[in-house]
Amino acid sequence: MLKQQLNLKLSQKLSPQQIQLMKLIQLPTQAFEQRIKQELEENPALEDGKLETKDEYEEYEDDYNERDREDEGTESIEAEIDVDEYLSDDEVPNYRLQANNYSPDDDEKSVPYASGTSFTQYLTTQLSTLRFDETEEKIAAFLVGSVDESGYLRRELQDVVDDLAFTQNIYTDEDSVEKVLKKVQELDPAGVGARSLQECLLIQLRRKEPTKAVELAEDILDRSFDQFSKKHYTKIISRHDISEDELREAIDVIEHLNPKPGGSYSGYTRMVEHVIPDFTIKIVDGDLELSLNGRNAPQMHVSRDYSDMLKGYKESKEKTKAQKDAVMFIKQKLDAAKWFIEAIQQRQQTLMVTMSAIMNYQKEYFLTGDERNLRPMILKDIADEIEMDVSTVSRVANSKYVDTPYGTKLIKEFFSESMKNDQGEDVSTREIKKILEMSIEEEDKRKPLTDEKLAKVLKDKGYPIARRTVAKYREQLDISVARLRKEI
Repeated sequence: MLKQQLNLKLSQKLSPQQIQLMKLIQLPTQAFEQRIKQELEENPALEDGKLETKDEYEEYEDDYNERDREDEGTESIEAEIDVDEYLSDDEVPNYRLQANNYSPDDDEKSVPYASGTSFTQYLTTQLSTLRFDETEEKIAAFLVGSVDESGYLRRELQDVVDDLAFTQNIYTDEDSVEKVLKKVQELDPAGVGARSLQECLLIQLRRKEPTKAVELAEDILDRSFDQFSKKHYTKIISRHDISEDELREAIDVIEHLNPKPGGSYSGYTRMVEHVIPDFTIKIVDGDLELSLNGRNAPQMHVSRDYSDMLKGYKESKEKTKAQKDAVMFIKQKLDAAKWFIEAIQQRQQTLMVTMSAIMNYQKEYFLTGDERNLRPMILKDIADEIEMDVSTVSRVANSKYVDTPYGTKLIKEFFSESMKNDQGEDVSTREIKKILEMSIEEEDKRKPLTDEKLAKVLKDKGYPIARRTVAKYREQLDISVARLRKEI
């Protein structure tokens, strides 16, 4: 039985040029400069500098197309390409995942960092200051190699014993390994080689001058670490028979210890992030002024030499196949150069139009810096305002930074959903989070507010939200639960 069906499918198709333009739009300053550098290296018909006043290529282009289209024997067909195929999740560039969009060509030169030695090498060098026999020395080296970048040994000693036997032909036991580990824990920085936070802090305390507060801190961590981590201060006071002042002094000592001793090693290589703003917003005479980082507006032009080559072909009476092949190559490069220059200009216009709309939408915030003045704003609000696709706004917001009088901000931070207050007005979730943060800052730290009490505080201030929503916002703000915020 034959059956006919009519299916309608709506799909978005983009030309290769449109795809490349979208990729240019989403590039932040540093990545954009690298893209320009790459294009200059790959296309000799493109040069940096001011535009030429006269472009022979444009004069010749139409004439060439008319006379030689038949000789080419091929029809130029612009391929239609599915945007999803080219802009998949697998192709998210590194600059979208990192804050580092710094360029080595920036006017503000970064301070050079010496490569130095690794943390492991730093510890290994110190082993020569300790006394070991031959076997202990190999065990110590193995232990140092097992210490992670935070300074911890996060392996069971039995696993270390097994690995020593299989990989080093060293047959030992846990007691012997622990004896060597105690010596490794004498290395700097203090606390290195610890198997837990409790052991790490105790190692550091035992190196301090034994004052009354230090000795009490050591006793608390040794006998009441679980209660201390949960801030059950009443139980600690009772168990150790101390006063609140004595406990406060001990806590002050503990809070000055380093929970990640590996991170304190200055020679340890770590990434230093630099953010270069793509836009700048200034307040001038009570009004906002937006500017695009000049490095996003390079001056480029089509190569005069390549234009002259086409001019020479035009004036040539005899046209061999080799000449036609050469001129086809030249024309392709000139086409690519022209398009790239136009794409850069379109990118500049898109960035300025989008950021200008965002700035005007959040004018009250940019004039005051108060997050409570942030209006609810989603990508579609701006897309409708500038009559562009939501994906275009997204590419600008997700990867660009703006320098404001209140610091450098990632543009996507200005977007937020809306909720209704008790007056029925739409308010930004960012505004509610700010009120929540301020409420927690103002609370009595001896009796911190639970999420349920915070929900009541917000309701009293005109923001009727549920306790679970308070908990979600508190976690997003990286604020601990009430019990862990308690102080004495």
